[in-house]
Amino acid sequence: MADIFREVDEDIRRDKAAEFWSKYQNWIIVFAVVIVLATGGYRYWDYQRRIAAEEAGAKFEAALQFSQQGKKEEAEAAFGALARSSEGGYAVLARLRAAAEAGSQKSEEGVKLFEAIGADATVDKNFRDLARLRAAILAIDTASLEDSRKRLEPLAGADGVYRHTARELLALAAFRVEDYDMASKWLDNIIIDAQSPGSVRQRATTLQALVAAGKPAK
Repeated sequence: MADIFREVDEDIRRDKAAEFWSKYQNWIIVFAVVIVLATGGYRYWDYQRRIAAEEAGAKFEAALQFSQQGKKEEAEAAFGALARSSEGGYAVLARLRAAAEAGSQKSEEGVKLFEAIGADATVDKNFRDLARLRAAILAIDTASLEDSRKRLEPLAGADGVYRHTARELLALAAFRVEDYDMASKWLDNIIIDAQSPGSVRQRATTLQALVAAGKPAK
């Protein structure tokens, strides 16, 4: 008797499955095709992305070779071409290197290129901040204290990735024009920051002594 009921139950399930297939087979087939196409499309896109990354990496290495060989103009041109023709990380790195190569020949040109990267909202914030820092470094010898402050103070906050270098540069810029109060302020920020690298803190302590020696007594 149990076998009869089991056979009836199986017949009912087969009938329901056949009815379900008859009703929804077109949708099931379309869904399966979409999955296959999507999977194939993703794999093709991933393959093309890897090929592009490998090509960009090779071009970046070739540009580095120019730089290491002292061929500054060729290196700048190679990095610039890579920045224009690629996307993602290599494009940003190429722009940074092109700016550095330009700055090694003419600081004003390097400053302009670094500031353009720093103002580009499509670039990752850490790279933008690095570009602003590099611009400030190139300009530090000729910029006024006010110009240096405009470039460096936004980088010198408590959460700034490059705050230690920015603070040190601000102190040096102030010290150069004998603004000892401002120099002392930024040096104190370095010294009391527990995350300041030891070498930076040591230089800050030394410069603080020079500030104290040069500061007129009240």
